Amino acid sequence: MTNAFESTVVSFGPRPEPSARTILVGVDGSDTAMRAAAFAFGTARRQGARLVVTFVACHSSLAALTPAVASVFEHEATARLYSELRAQIESFAEELDVPVTFVKTFGDPYTVLRDSADQCQADMVVVGASQQAGHRFAGSVAKKLIRSGHWPVLVVP
Repeated sequence: MTNAFESTVVSFGPRPEPSARTILVGVDGSDTAMRAAAFAFGTARRQGARLVVTFVACHSSLAALTPAVASVFEHEATARLYSELRAQIESFAEELDVPVTFVKTFGDPYTVLRDSADQCQADMVVVGASQQAGHRFAGSVAKKLIRSGHWPVLVVP
């Protein structure tokens, strides 16, 4: 069994054109993230762009309460979610004929998405709107990405 918190990069679909624009989308399995992915796939298909789909695995707050139990549960849940997302992304890439790089990594979602967008020289970043009430006060990943101002950010409700 592979480590749930081990970074991986896989490619699906056709080989991208060297001059193709790059769209980065963050996914976490939530409804809004999956709508963001669907929007990004459609945009990439229409524009002939390549798509970088980024899944950021991060520890939950349960790990602090019961580290051993939470770690096992978290590892299994992350591995299962990654497997499901990978299958969906691969299916969409083949069906829509979109070049996709699927990245799984570990860390803070904002930091990873920001760094990934810079690294792949993204022309646009697409994320789902946060559904957590606390983000109104602390700021969501989407708000932080918009404030960084490096690339256009589209937030899908």
